[in-house]
Amino acid sequence: MELVQDARNAKEVRRALKLAAPLPIVWPTEVDCNRALSDFAAYHRAHGLGLLDALIAACAVGLSATLFTFNDKHYRVVPGLVTTQPYTR
Repeated sequence: MELVQDARNAKEVRRALKLAAPLPIVWPTEVDCNRALSDFAAYHRAHGLGLLDALIAACAVGLSATLFTFNDKHYRVVPGLVTTQPYTR
């Protein structure tokens, strides 16, 4: 969803959907949603953690998964979240 959100036009939306098509969709559990709400409330104002970022981080923590992102600035405050850059720019 975040890829679609950042698309500037219909062509970029199609490109984002095509890129994401082979990937599994992970839906947040109730525990993930509670964690996301807690993290969002704690870190939104002071650190700029966005609502979607909080949900994404909570899912990754809940799955004990590494989150591949270039957005380390907002995510670094989330307890238990492991991030890494997907590739070198």
